[in-house]
Amino acid sequence: MVTALRQRMTAAQKIRAAKLYAVTCPSPAGENYADMVRKAISGGADVIQLRDKNLSGRQLLEISRELTRICRAQDALFILNDRLDIAIAAGADGVHLGQDDMPLPEAREILKDLGLSQFLIGASTHSLEQALKAESEDADYLGCGPVFATPTKPDYQAQGLELVRQYRANIRIPFVAIGGIDASNIEQVKEAGANCIAVVRAVFAQDDIESAARSLKQKIS
Repeated sequence: MVTALRQRMTAAQKIRAAKLYAVTCPSPAGENYADMVRKAISGGADVIQLRDKNLSGRQLLEISRELTRICRAQDALFILNDRLDIAIAAGADGVHLGQDDMPLPEAREILKDLGLSQFLIGASTHSLEQALKAESEDADYLGCGPVFATPTKPDYQAQGLELVRQYRANIRIPFVAIGGIDASNIEQVKEAGANCIAVVRAVFAQDDIESAARSLKQKIS
């Protein structure tokens, strides 16, 4: 019954209700993304974001189409990093844009022209100022971080839990805390005010992806 109810939710409602947001990284064991994503969703991931800077556009489209099918079948959201064009072509639920990617207003205008009113746009933000700007530009949700130091964002200084508290007090749209979060600190991030928490290595670099996702989901649900 819960699944049937969730299936009737819009993408915007699903991102608001999400707890565990899993961002891919290549498997240490060379496992393919499809198998990794199935395990993460089985463990409780509500959102999957494909992030791989080494894939060609053609590879990204092929994998994104497959992950879109998997996520839809298992009732999770699928978000593609950076590439709005490929996200649209793959039928993804949304795109996540960084500070150096396509400006959010231009992305929104493209989606409006295509009649894709349900398509989500997430925006990476690293300060309250950036967050308020993205909110004013009609982002559907925000990335908040990096909360802790992380090798996936080596050029960004850790902002700490205070940034999460600032977003909770000032931001009206959903936000996802990200950056160096794992089983040792995820509860601190939740207590600081994050309703949804994104992880990378804490799920996809683990030997047992499904169990890792399940353990994290239990800590924040």
